[in-house]
Amino acid sequence: MSGDLNAQGGERDLLQVSLSALEHYTYCPRQCGLILLEDSFTDDAATVRGTLLHQHVDTPGNRGRGAVRTVHALPVWHDGHGLTGICDTVELHADGTVLPVEHKSGRYHPAGPADVQVAAQAMCLEQMFKTPVAEAAVYSGTDRRRHTVLVDAALRTRVLKTANAVRDLLGAAHILPPPATDSRCRRCSMATGCMPKLLAATGRYQQALNDLYVIDTTQDDDE
Repeated sequence: MSGDLNAQGGERDLLQVSLSALEHYTYCPRQCGLILLEDSFTDDAATVRGTLLHQHVDTPGNRGRGAVRTVHALPVWHDGHGLTGICDTVELHADGTVLPVEHKSGRYHPAGPADVQVAAQAMCLEQMFKTPVAEAAVYSGTDRRRHTVLVDAALRTRVLKTANAVRDLLGAAHILPPPATDSRCRRCSMATGCMPKLLAATGRYQQALNDLYVIDTTQDDDE
């Protein structure tokens, strides 16, 4: 696996991984591969709701509310870990607390993809503001409340492992991961293009892959 999980700023040659790619890969590696390798993305009702929500919260700027200053659409990065992206909302509290808040239109799933994404935001903010960020939050548009995410050692390791997995996906082989063919497919806007049932790891599918390119060894090398 590429990269060093313990890198703290010494590595400058890491392939940059977007925070959104971490979420996509955590949800489904094939979904991430379709987006990054084939530049493919399909909207459905859920993704359109998410886009409209982010249009509301991703307007760049900042404003104060009591002892809290709120910054929207804040670009963030971590050179040592090769991470880059944009935070929906970052709250800067008077006591020095920095809190990233990721906005999702759907339900919150504990330990799900959103946790990985917002934890990566916290890690970027730690480097940028030179202060620990031990907690983050995910706002769910479905239940209209925040869910606190503890950015502990286990979640940080998960972020870095996922980032390295994305780099491996973008490596020289450029191999598209196999379909998940489980309950995730019903909620995925890209199911039509992905064709998970058709492209499941069956013997017929594997044979089709093997037969896709056949080397003709009958021709003379001098021709």
